[in-house]
Amino acid sequence: MKAMILAAGRGKRMMPLTAEQPKPMLTVQEKPLIVYHLERLRAAGITEVIINLAWCGEKIQHYCGDGSQWGLTIHYSQEVAEGLETAGGIIQALPLLGDAPFLVINGDIFTDYDVSSLTQLQLDDGHAHLVLVENPSHHPQGDFAFAQGHLVANSEPRFTFAGIALYHPTFFAGLPVDFRPLAPLLRAKMAEHKVHGERYLGVWVDVGTPERLAELNIIQGQRNVG
Repeated sequence: MKAMILAAGRGKRMMPLTAEQPKPMLTVQEKPLIVYHLERLRAAGITEVIINLAWCGEKIQHYCGDGSQWGLTIHYSQEVAEGLETAGGIIQALPLLGDAPFLVINGDIFTDYDVSSLTQLQLDDGHAHLVLVENPSHHPQGDFAFAQGHLVANSEPRFTFAGIALYHPTFFAGLPVDFRPLAPLLRAKMAEHKVHGERYLGVWVDVGTPERLAELNIIQGQRNVG
């Protein structure tokens, strides 16, 4: 199985920390966020990773190289300067991702989720499987709910999409490469009962602001000492 790390975001809420570097290169306990993902993917037996690039993408490519230092092969999907948004970035990278289901993870989250569980899933043609987490304080309304074995957008209780998912490539069939956010596509596919999911209760942080990054570093430092 291949995996894709979404790393093309501009990171405006992270300014000034992202003035000259992309969000996935921000560090938690002196290690870039993206490295945690690379290590976890390799531990799950994944050896081929695609990373999309836009804002300061050359810094990610320079740091990660061909991926050999983690036992990986890394390919890069270069986007236009402003990026293609989440779904657009995945669609552009489809030729690199191949014909089998693939894993996608946001490059700006921090988690201890074991992605090896996703590598064992059997995914139907045109379907997706999302990981949901408890709603953080900055997103109390959540995103999606569970209903009769699949996910829906308009029900309660809703949980937050973790930015971790497994997709069949035909989930994106027929869509052009353009600026396209993922949420509207997910909602449309949910109406067709093509999106399933699971709830994860472990460590997960959306590292979206300098304050959250600082808090995460403090918490991880305490965990490491403990």
